[in-house]
Amino acid sequence: MSRNDFSNAKRIVVKIGSSLLTNGGLGLDKPAIAAWVEQMAQVSSQNRDIILVSSGSVAEGLSRLGLKKRPTTLHELQAAASVGQMGLVRTFEDNFQKYDLHSAQVLLTHEDLSNRQRYLNARSTLLTLLNFGVIPVINENDAVATEEIRFGDNDTLAALVANLVEADLLIILTDQAGLLDSDPGINPEAKLISSASVDDPILDEVAGESRSGLGRGGMFTKIRAARLAARSGAATVIVSGAEKDVISKVISGQTLGTYLEPNIAPLAARKQWLAGQLQLKGSLTLDDGAVNSLKNAGKSLLSVGVCSAKGKFQRGDLVSCLTKNGDEIARGLINYGSNDSQKILGKTSSEFATLLGYADDDELIHRDNLVIL
Repeated sequence: MSRNDFSNAKRIVVKIGSSLLTNGGLGLDKPAIAAWVEQMAQVSSQNRDIILVSSGSVAEGLSRLGLKKRPTTLHELQAAASVGQMGLVRTFEDNFQKYDLHSAQVLLTHEDLSNRQRYLNARSTLLTLLNFGVIPVINENDAVATEEIRFGDNDTLAALVANLVEADLLIILTDQAGLLDSDPGINPEAKLISSASVDDPILDEVAGESRSGLGRGGMFTKIRAARLAARSGAATVIVSGAEKDVISKVISGQTLGTYLEPNIAPLAARKQWLAGQLQLKGSLTLDDGAVNSLKNAGKSLLSVGVCSAKGKFQRGDLVSCLTKNGDEIARGLINYGSNDSQKILGKTSSEFATLLGYADDDELIHRDNLVIL
């Protein structure tokens, strides 16, 4: 996807950094937030999906609590995040309501996106919210995180969310113009890198750690995020959030900030991830009709076409799809655990509620979570 193609982006993740949201730590910058929400509402009105990843809970909490210094202990950081989250949620909700838009708070940890069952649950929830026309406002669940809260961590979260919902574009709003070719604190003539391939090794050289130890404007974490987002084919733009109408301008294809181009197409990236990075937990033997539907028609796998299942697996685990001769034709993330799968093999989705006592997905494996080998 080139900049000229951004107007065709249907699903966009916007990440706003703490320094922008809190005006450098002085408290929520409500006029700026109102302006960003107005732009996101405009994008939403164009029949596009918008997902917001918001930093700032700790910084807002420090402001509300009257703390002059950032605490060093984890429990104090978590307490500040809890207090600050209230302000963030209320501010975004009030602003989105001005445009008759509902927003939803979604708190995630990295574990939610690495555990396959929770990954699928999070994905299903976010896609359902988008189908309802709701704007998800996502933040890391800092109040209960067991790992230390680190600067720039929500850049990574934004990239993982882009993977999760298969976004077309990740826009990272920061307090810098974009990625510069050298440290402006050392070289006043540092120039903006307008565009680069996400895997260009020059990026590692220009975004090394700064003298402060935090990285130049957090650019190292943003490049890492762009590379994560590229796994599912999402393009990334790192751009100043202070630019007037910045979101609208980026989507219209204007040359702002730094554009990092993914090196593989979305479908290829997702299928590569499914095929090569997960451990098989079991196998399903398919009838000839199901084999044909998967290989030649690009369909999801329905339980009615499965003859037998082997292994112990849970919802979200990777299983192998076999022909009656034992040849592997596909792999995918299964929507039902092994015990429940045994009960619905050869059955239609209309029978799930009776057989299981509940009914989630109609498919045993959705085609989005399936790779043909």
